[in-house]
Amino acid sequence: MSATEHVILVDENDKEIGIAEKIQAHRENLCHRAFSVFIFRDQNEPELLLQQRAKGKYHSAGLWTNTCCSHPRPGEEIIAAGERRLREEMGIDANLTALGWFHYIAHFDNGLTENEIDYVLIGKTDLDTIVLNPAEAEAYRWITLTDLTNEMAQYPARFTPWLAKALAIIKKYPLWSKT
Repeated sequence: MSATEHVILVDENDKEIGIAEKIQAHRENLCHRAFSVFIFRDQNEPELLLQQRAKGKYHSAGLWTNTCCSHPRPGEEIIAAGERRLREEMGIDANLTALGWFHYIAHFDNGLTENEIDYVLIGKTDLDTIVLNPAEAEAYRWITLTDLTNEMAQYPARFTPWLAKALAIIKKYPLWSKT
């Protein structure tokens, strides 16, 4: 992995318009492509694997979020990028399917902004033990969508700002029909 990471700049219709260094894109509120991965396991009621972002992350440190998220590299397809980051962050190999995307903007206290076209990717695992990359995630837990929805309503500040919008896309699909 190179010391300097770049993101793909896009317009509001996800048309590529250039590249930028990742932190620069977040400092300058540049719209860029991203993805959010959701890994489920099939229990009596399907459970979602959440991660708690590492305390050293450049924004949203310590918040709970989907299984992993990141940005595709220039020239990298969304699915390949999601599968790569899933291995890097959580030690999971899984086939992913894209369900759709949404645009969101979130401003953070440290002056950074997320302005992303965020693809929602879904997959399955039967792993019980997850091997976290400590630079990316502090902890993990499994939770049903019902319990997660209730917890997010009660304690919204514990979760990342993109999670609710991504979950809205997840909830439109039967969980196992696309994976």
